Amino acid sequence: MALRLEDARFEASFGAVSQLPEPNTPEVCFVGRSNVGKSSLLNRLVGRKALAKVSSKPGKTANINFFAVDGIRLVDLPGYGYAKVSEAERRRWADLISGYFEQERSFNLVVALVDIRHEAQALDLQMIEFLREEELPFVVVLTKADKLSKARQQKQLALLARQLDVAREDMIVCSSETGQGIHEILRAVEEACL
Repeated sequence: MALRLEDARFEASFGAVSQLPEPNTPEVCFVGRSNVGKSSLLNRLVGRKALAKVSSKPGKTANINFFAVDGIRLVDLPGYGYAKVSEAERRRWADLISGYFEQERSFNLVVALVDIRHEAQALDLQMIEFLREEELPFVVVLTKADKLSKARQQKQLALLARQLDVAREDMIVCSSETGQGIHEILRAVEEACL
């Protein structure tokens, strides 16, 4: 059975944990550093240009955004690690992300995005460690693969698998630009939810 992605719609955006909707459907959430490409990936997954707001400036997703897709929810969490916002705003984002994960929700899958062009950052390592400790099902998606040659992609995949201590088969090399890896991500979402 496949998700009917053409039915995807923006549900709501929330800036405080107390506002979050009741968890009444399977949820797939997307986490990662600011500017890792969460919104672009969401748009590519559902085949829409502007379902999730995309900006060339990092730190644009400042709230938790919910999207309804064929009986499940895709949840776009604020990016972490963006330096050019106030300390108070960074703290609010961190509280939002941790507050979301502290709730009793149906965490069917966490899609942890990491930029394939760089070594794993401290915050990426912390997120993967947190997902492990909480025993949340997750897949690591290495974004922006179109910026590297195929040989370089394989090198970075091996490096990041080592750094994050994640099996290569639990990682998907992806590009929102070219569509590389999109079918594998959709398959992971469907297997987790349907």
